[in-house]
Amino acid sequence: MLLAVLLVLGLVSAWSVLIPGVMDWDNIVVAVIGSLRLTGPVAAAFAAWVAARRRRADRLRALTTWQAVRPPLAILMVVVGSFAATMTVLTIRALITGEGDGPLPGGVAMGAAGLSLYVVAGWVVGWVAPVALAPLIAGFGTYALFTWLAGGAPWADRLAPAVRDPYDALRMMPAATLTDQALWLVGITIAILLGWAALITRQALALAAAMIALLAAGTGVARLLSEPQAVSASENIAYTCQEWPIVVCVHPGMRGGLGELGSTFTTIAARLAGTPAAFNRVEQRTRSETEEAGQGIVPIHVDDLDPGYADRAASEFVERLARPCPGSPADGYRAIVLAWLRDEPLPSGPLPEHRHAAAWFARLTETQRRDWLRMFYTDFATCRLQSRYFGGDVRRDAPAAPSYPMNPPYEHEDTAPSRRETPTPEADETARQPSGAH
Repeated sequence: MLLAVLLVLGLVSAWSVLIPGVMDWDNIVVAVIGSLRLTGPVAAAFAAWVAARRRRADRLRALTTWQAVRPPLAILMVVVGSFAATMTVLTIRALITGEGDGPLPGGVAMGAAGLSLYVVAGWVVGWVAPVALAPLIAGFGTYALFTWLAGGAPWADRLAPAVRDPYDALRMMPAATLTDQALWLVGITIAILLGWAALITRQALALAAAMIALLAAGTGVARLLSEPQAVSASENIAYTCQEWPIVVCVHPGMRGGLGELGSTFTTIAARLAGTPAAFNRVEQRTRSETEEAGQGIVPIHVDDLDPGYADRAASEFVERLARPCPGSPADGYRAIVLAWLRDEPLPSGPLPEHRHAAAWFARLTETQRRDWLRMFYTDFATCRLQSRYFGGDVRRDAPAAPSYPMNPPYEHEDTAPSRRETPTPEADETARQPSGAH
């Protein structure tokens, strides 16, 4: 029964941690480790319930070390078996989708060791406090403790059998860190279990073994604190790229998004050609990375492959091209250009001049818009766009002739009556004469 409950909980919680659309072994291992937030407290509560019943039954009985540790070890086998079953289901899913290599052994060991720590902690709580509320105390207590550690200081989250939320596919812990974390968790689990056994059996050998396990745990902690917390994808992950018409590179687990990202950013690249923001390569980066990209390289953020991921990445990039100018008329003109770059309908804006500018910009051809942006990119990026850049100032009855741009010629436009020359009487009389009269 416990195996089935933990398997269901493990699959449900692991599926919730998986990044939508991302399929790689790092994602799977981290998802299974993330499932411990639910399965761990349940296993701790069950272990506390069994320990409380066992304590009441063995109150007057002398126990050997093996008799003491056999029940918690039996629970550990069931719980780790459920972890292995969860891992197997996700592995089959990965194999069906064509993933190669395999999961990192250190990550799998860290997940199993973390679940074991939950069980041992719950067992000790149930034995120390054999009351009806022991399962609740163990379950909620371990959940609160390890959640607090996982969300705490960078050094503290390594001590918890959990992953920091939200999970970033481009910011993975090194393989050595996972192994050292597994060493710490295994060491502290064995130390707690054997220390408890030595306490109730008065066996010096069990205490000596507990001290050795504690030394192993300390070694794991020392190695953990001496290693970098995470490694960015640009340092340890070979990008998967699409190289035409522009180069677009993403995390290998997100290669399914290359087509849509390539299409979206090719359009933007064509519109920015010839401007200071021109680019020919797009690279997915982690949000925490501060290193500047090289010339012609655009860093983008793709958190998942949920519908609209390419538009979200494009919108975020385009928004960075020009600084906001809130409360200024230039903000309305900025919004027009940003909407065009994002391939969205042009906004009308709150002011008459904004509506006039949007209508004027909408009448331009794509080539004319690109030429316009090349000429006025600096003004666009620095909040200095004005109505005269969009065909003149509509707030005046007789606007002065703008330096640029002149209203482009359109065959379908009629010349406004107010802009025609007033005919002279002589010219009018000449116009009335027949063409043959002299």
